[in-house]
Amino acid sequence: MHPADHFNLPPHSAKADPALIDADLARFEAIATAIDAQLRTLAAQREAALSDTSRTGRSASDRDQEVRRLNSRIRMLRAVGPQICLGRMDPAGAGEPVYIGRIGLSDDADRRLLVDWRTPAARPFFAATAADPMGLSGRRRFRWRDGRVIDYWDEALVPGAATGPATLDAESAFIASLAASRSPRMPDVLATIRADQDAAVRADARRPLIVEGGPGTGKTVVALHRAAYLVHADPRLDGRGGGVLLIGPHPGYLAYTADVLPDLGEDGARIATLADLVPVADVVTEENPAVARLKLDARMAGAIEPAVGLYEEPPTQELSLDTAWGRLEVSAAAWAEAFASAEPGTPHNESRDPIWHELIDILADRAEDLEAPEDQLRRVLYSDEELRSVFSRAWPILKPEELVADLWEVPAYLHRCAPWLTPDQAAMLRRDPSHPPTTADLPLLDAARRRLGDPRAGAAARRRAGALAEQRRYMDDVVTGILDADDDPDSSLAMLRGADLRQVLLDIDAVADADRDPLAGPFAHIIVDEAQELADAHWQMLIRRCPSLSFTIVGDRAQAREGFPESWEERLSRLGFHDMSRVSLSVNYRTPAEVMEAAEPVIHAGLPDAAVPTSVRSSGLPVRHGRIDDLDRIVADWLAAHPEGIAAVIGAPGFDPGYEAAPRVRSLSPVKAKGLEFDLVVLVDPEQFGAGITGAVDRYVAMTRTTSQLVILA
Repeated sequence: MHPADHFNLPPHSAKADPALIDADLARFEAIATAIDAQLRTLAAQREAALSDTSRTGRSASDRDQEVRRLNSRIRMLRAVGPQICLGRMDPAGAGEPVYIGRIGLSDDADRRLLVDWRTPAARPFFAATAADPMGLSGRRRFRWRDGRVIDYWDEALVPGAATGPATLDAESAFIASLAASRSPRMPDVLATIRADQDAAVRADARRPLIVEGGPGTGKTVVALHRAAYLVHADPRLDGRGGGVLLIGPHPGYLAYTADVLPDLGEDGARIATLADLVPVADVVTEENPAVARLKLDARMAGAIEPAVGLYEEPPTQELSLDTAWGRLEVSAAAWAEAFASAEPGTPHNESRDPIWHELIDILADRAEDLEAPEDQLRRVLYSDEELRSVFSRAWPILKPEELVADLWEVPAYLHRCAPWLTPDQAAMLRRDPSHPPTTADLPLLDAARRRLGDPRAGAAARRRAGALAEQRRYMDDVVTGILDADDDPDSSLAMLRGADLRQVLLDIDAVADADRDPLAGPFAHIIVDEAQELADAHWQMLIRRCPSLSFTIVGDRAQAREGFPESWEERLSRLGFHDMSRVSLSVNYRTPAEVMEAAEPVIHAGLPDAAVPTSVRSSGLPVRHGRIDDLDRIVADWLAAHPEGIAAVIGAPGFDPGYEAAPRVRSLSPVKAKGLEFDLVVLVDPEQFGAGITGAVDRYVAMTRTTSQLVILA
């Protein structure tokens, strides 16, 4: 690429003056050269790692991890090219500009070309203001498209700083960026993060952080950028320390934000929905709000322990076994002793094999009168079908879905396990066993899964044992070869004959990792977006995965569909959180003032004390009203007039704009629109969402998704 090609500014633009952009062109060219050099080096390192097939065990796992790291870096450098540069900081007084990047970058001479946006040195780029310039005279922000700068802004931060055709104040630069059309993926906003958002992104992770703000205040921006920042900046939170998990509200949110973390130079954080934490197929929506409230009560998790306990009671009847050496009595005491051997805290299914082996040990030890060879007696006991059958009934393999389904199917079982439920409440929860699990079942399924463990635990344990046995055989062969080749009687290699040393050399962790659920935790930090929608039972799911309570809680109480009468501190302290800090975002950067003027009375009708953020920009487009019959025409006219951008139709399930327009039009419910933004929102029959808090919140959420135009059809 020719250096001048790094800019694609409008013809005859004053911003194209070489005096304004030559320094940037030189830096972009140096960045491109450094990226090419890094790509060659990374490719060579990857090739060397892939060609090393001699490693085994943990060494092989480390090699595979290194290959993944190299691939990740290669993918990112290939994708971003020079647009890895966000902008530059111009220091007050003497000094060269400092360029800020998505990652840090140096050239072959170790000259720093880019400072990583997550480092303390880059903070003034986001946090400096005219009131506190933080040592800067100004800064420049770039807007990239297809690898070229299509616009840039200069912000003067001190009186008397040089100005020119690109000079805007900080607010104007940010607001100008909001005029861009939406796309199916979240727009790149890193270069224009505001000082209030940046403060939340960089806040200390050693205590729970609450980030509260209304529509358009940048809560999702904070959640995503905080995930990328913490993984890089806090060594306690990288993958080796447990990692960072970000919880989004629905799959559409994950798709919309899919590119953000990679574009921020970070692929170490995991992102998921609550449903992703419980791998259960065919989950359906819980349609009855009253049933959902009962199931999402924090007390319901307490039903799992007694429910499982009924399947862990030792037989009380003696069992007589016929053997070739005589009759062997299996007493109630033997059963009880075996069942009591279960290690506290070990999941039910994972305890089954150890208890079975303990039972065989107990019976073999008490069979002295039979005068049977112990190894033969053990084989007979292990293969005795009657003994196996009785044991399997007393301590069966259990599946979470079946255990929870039994609670809803058998009233007496539910009453025993959840005695706090009234008869009417228990009857409300009654469900046919053929009914699939619902979204409200997820916390209970998660608790059951934790308590039960993997139904395939026995098979997994046998696989691990086989893998370790194979490691031992390989280690023995290697050690034997080394010792056979060593003819020095005083050699220290003789220590390899020790069985303890060979055991140390085994890579037990690598074998165990193969069956690990990556979303099971524990995580070092969890970030929750749209947190106002979580019930206490949902919080229990997350706390199980982060017992340290290192959380970032992002939400807006005014957007809680079930209402949120408490403060954040009151709700979270009930769940065990303490010493919380808070950041409040009060400026609505996304939603035009015209829309917020119409949306404010809507939310206040349901929640008179709702905190509504102040919108700082105007689209110049008043809220339009029309008839439902106009829907097709309104969408078609907008598509024809706007070759770019995304529209959302909210409240018309199944709306189909036609094949060609489908990629640019979404048909959503208010719930599925949360966390997303669109150029046009068409709200169809807003009164269908009902009265009360839920209806008001749904209308408010739907109205505030637009960055430009709102049309309401009734």
